[in-house]
Amino acid sequence: MIYLKLFITFFKIGLFGFGGGYGMLSLIQHETVESQHWLSTAEFTDIVAISQMTPGPIGINSATYCGYTAVHNAGYGEWFSILGSATATFALMLPSLILMILISKMFMKYMNAAPVKAVFTGLRPAVVGLLAAATLLLCNAENFSTPTANPWQFWISVGLLVATAFGTGYLRINPIRMICYSAFAGLLLLY
Repeated sequence: MIYLKLFITFFKIGLFGFGGGYGMLSLIQHETVESQHWLSTAEFTDIVAISQMTPGPIGINSATYCGYTAVHNAGYGEWFSILGSATATFALMLPSLILMILISKMFMKYMNAAPVKAVFTGLRPAVVGLLAAATLLLCNAENFSTPTANPWQFWISVGLLVATAFGTGYLRINPIRMICYSAFAGLLLLY
């Protein structure tokens, strides 16, 4: 049954998705596109774009949209798709809820202990790796095209990526302004 698969898949993602929503994106993409084949790569890219534009955490938004789309693509109707949305969202949040309840008191008591500090020191590189994987996951043909298929779009997209990374990372331009600049440049250059 698709709801049980959705629950198990998103529970697993919620359990191992360190680094917040962006860190979960590569896990969500792997499970929904590559493993389960619930979504196409293009659908997942659209879901990520929509999840970034809507209020709320990107991991939760992605789970909501993925649950809906997975059930809808399986041939079920509107209400069943909404139930798929709720199932994926609840399953993604459940591990965090359980873990926070279980460890909140213990963490406050032992947060300065050497083993606890060592665990968090070990998790930091994993979080950076998950965030890098999420970035690389979005560097695909749907977002950039390819040099052979559409060289103009490919090189403009690469240029916008480099300019945005340089602008936010080195020049410290507000990311919201960089998003607006990139959107305007994309409108001018690609259409």
